[in-house]
Order: sequence, then structure tokens, then C-alpha cells
Amino acid sequence: MSSLSCKHTEEPVLIIEPGRTEKNYWADLWRYRELFVVLAWRDISVRYKQTIIGILWAIIRPFLTMVVFTVIFGRIAKLPSDGNTPYALLVFAAMLPWSLFSNALSESSSSLISNANLIGKVYFPRFIIPAATLVTAFIDFLISFIMLIGMMFYYQFAPAPQVLLLPIFIILALMASLGPGLWITALNVKYRDFRYIIPFVVQFGLYVSPVGFSSKVVPEQWRLLYNLNPMVGVIDGFRWCILGGKSPIYLPGFLLSLTITAFFLWLGVSQFRKMEKTFADLI
Repeated sequence: MSSLSCKHTEEPVLIIEPGRTEKNYWADLWRYRELFVVLAWRDISVRYKQTIIGILWAIIRPFLTMVVFTVIFGRIAKLPSDGNTPYALLVFAAMLPWSLFSNALSESSSSLISNANLIGKVYFPRFIIPAATLVTAFIDFLISFIMLIGMMFYYQFAPAPQVLLLPIFIILALMASLGPGLWITALNVKYRDFRYIIPFVVQFGLYVSPVGFSSKVVPEQWRLLYNLNPMVGVIDGFRWCILGGKSPIYLPGFLLSLTITAFFLWLGVSQFRKMEKTFADLI
């Protein structure tokens, strides 16, 4: 007489519970981390696909802007630099965070529309889509940073010790773009007009931010108000890290820029989460 042994195998259990997705939303971001990597890598791989010079665009665009600003503000308008810092270096040190911010904002604000097919097919935290676009902007930043190193060698300009704090300001630039980017990409699902607004906002912001000039040229009584633009504090922080004491941080203004960045990040996340349930229906 033989005895049969039954092998017990566990089967996956699907739990249907009201509000479960909401309660586990932020934990799901970690669970879907592989999707984040896939989306980020896809964006990077197609970034300069079928272009003649490829990733060199990440250097050419900020370099040409730096040349124009150096001629207009440094040679024609004769605005002062910070100490004995070469004007071209002053401008390019600001072009880096601005390009990081503007690229991240532009990509994240149109990210949901660009991934409409993916959103309608499967569940995952939609927050992953705009967050993944930050990686592409960061890669462009790293490529442009090589150009900055070359310029510092050319001008024989040694970096300041506080250059080690630069990652803090890189994160601030990304956070400054993520907050508005989340809000705008959510609005863009319902109101497609916003895709025309972003290029104008980015172009306008380039000229009102201290990219082509030092923020010290702003009259003292207006400097705090000027820092309502969160990128002012980020740009000043970059220059302080790279150029040292010749470009000191205006601390009250920096704290204000930090507060504005935190506010827009909170607003962007809250509005994105509020509208997220309707994305699949509207897109």
C-alpha cells in the first residue's frame, strides 16, 4: 500500500480592499522601481536618436547661450563680474543649473501626454513618469559639467572647497523643477494649452533669472523680492560652490528661495495626487 504525499504550494492572493491603493501609494513607488529605471533608460536612449551630433547638443546649447550672454551683458552692457572671475565662467556656472531646471521642467510637464498608451493599460503610480524624466535632464547636466571643467582649466581657475556641497544645489534645482512640472503635467492632461505655455515660461525665466549677470547687480532693496524666483537661490548657490567667496550667497534670499521651492513641491505633489485618478479617463 502506497501513500501519496501532497506538496503544499502557496498561491498568490489578491486582496480587494477599499483605499488599499491610496494607503500603499508611496510604498508602490519602491515596488515599481524597475519601471522607473526602464522609463529613464528609454528617455535617455531616444534623447538624441537620429541626430547628427547626438549628445554634443547638451554642450552646444548652453555654450552658445553663454557666448551670447557674455557678449551682451559683459562686453556691451559692461555689467560687473564677481571679483576677478572671467565673465564667461560666471555665466556658464549659472547656465548649468538653469539648463538642468529648464530641461527637467520641460520634459516632466509633457511626460503624461507622451506616455498616454502606458497610462491606459496598466496600474502603477503615475508619479513615476514625471520623476523618470529628471534622470535625462541630469545626464545632460553631467555632460555640460565636463565643459565647465574644461573652461576652468582654460582660465586656470581653481574650484572652491565648497564645491563638495554642489550635490545639494543639484537636488534643489531638480526639486524646483519637479514641483511645477507635476502640477503642469497633471493640468496638461485636461487642458492641452499648457504645452504652449511652458516654452514661453522657460524663455522668460532665462532672462529674469541671474544667468547672464550676477544677482549682486540687483539693488539691495529689491534683492529679497527678487529671490521669490526660486532659481535665484539655486544659481547663487552654484556660483558660490564653483567660484567661491567671489560669489557669496545672499542668505535671506536663499532661505526665501528654499521656502518657495518647498511650497511648489508640496503644491505640485498634492495637485498631482488629487488629479491622478482621472488621468486614464481623460488622456
